[in-house]
Amino acid sequence: MTTSFKMNLGTPRVLAGSSWKPYYGVLVNLGSKKLQVSSLNSWGGTARVCTRSFITSELTRESLSYKKAGVDIDAGSELVRRIAKMAPGIGGFGGLFPFGDSYLVAGTDGVGTKLKLAFETGFHETIGIDLVAMSVNDIVTSGAKPLFFLDYFATSHLDVDLAEKVIKGIVDGCQQSDCVLLGGETAEMPDFYKEGEYDLSGFAVGSVKKGSVIDGKNIVVGDVLIGLPSSGVHSNGFSLVRRVVARSGRSLMDLLPGDDITLGEALMAPTVIYVKQVLDLISKGGVKGIAHITGGGFTDNIPRVFPEGLGAVINTSSWPVPQLFKWIQEEGNVEDSEMRRTFNMGIGMVLVVSPEAAGGILGNEGTIAYRIGEVVSGEGVSYC
Repeated sequence: MTTSFKMNLGTPRVLAGSSWKPYYGVLVNLGSKKLQVSSLNSWGGTARVCTRSFITSELTRESLSYKKAGVDIDAGSELVRRIAKMAPGIGGFGGLFPFGDSYLVAGTDGVGTKLKLAFETGFHETIGIDLVAMSVNDIVTSGAKPLFFLDYFATSHLDVDLAEKVIKGIVDGCQQSDCVLLGGETAEMPDFYKEGEYDLSGFAVGSVKKGSVIDGKNIVVGDVLIGLPSSGVHSNGFSLVRRVVARSGRSLMDLLPGDDITLGEALMAPTVIYVKQVLDLISKGGVKGIAHITGGGFTDNIPRVFPEGLGAVINTSSWPVPQLFKWIQEEGNVEDSEMRRTFNMGIGMVLVVSPEAAGGILGNEGTIAYRIGEVVSGEGVSYC
């Protein structure tokens, strides 16, 4: 409950529950109002008491999490565990199907509630890139080259111009990953979706020779974790992001604090498609495992590629964390552990490679990559 402190001397109200930003010299109300601080001393004792009360409330404000925003990662993991009993082999980033001397590798995904921000901002041109990226990035973790892609576009009433923008983005994503948009389904379902809203799903199929599958089985202690940079949040964690934005009181058209682009532009940056870069690195040898950092962050995704009994230590200071993640954590009072299990933190793909291969990747001119950790005995991911 927001408490207001009425101040005399003709000054505005100080609203408890606001964010104290001493480097801006303002108190930013969580409900979107701002109070410019020109001189605390000029307000006298009343102002100091009010500000002290505000700071106390700020220190005790609720820490947001993905679960509090409505997404239960543990429940999702439990469902996968149960399904695996009925369909053995499920649980990897992509599903493998034997086909002659190769495997067909398939993946499916959506873009989650990033769509809600597309509706709010009107940025529909790149959401199709996100859709393609989420599936092709999954199947390339097996070393598979994407062959074709299919999409599912569902809406209440078909807006042809809007749908064209979305599909152009899908075509762009397919071109970036060297695969064919083979077909899709457009479903018009009145009363099922809100007017002007739509949902997307994508399906990618690729292939890899049986002897070239990247499956993590050869990973050993001492292997190196190489991180490839992301463009931002990509397409996971947006239920928490939207909760943080709402609590901040900021508009998506406001500048991202500490940056020169708007919050909406930062959040809507399209997911990086890593296909060409990853396949090139695989061709040079030494790549043993690949993790696509999506929902579950480092904590849940990296262990998926390890043999039993192995884990990882991540050096969190080994790459520059983008300003967007710093703002989300500060504004949402999000714990470090929650950030690392929800967001990619600036690293969208992690390759587990031999020490020799690591030197070649990191020394390759034109490649932006970071040595972020190494494989150790034990299980899970720890941070230093």
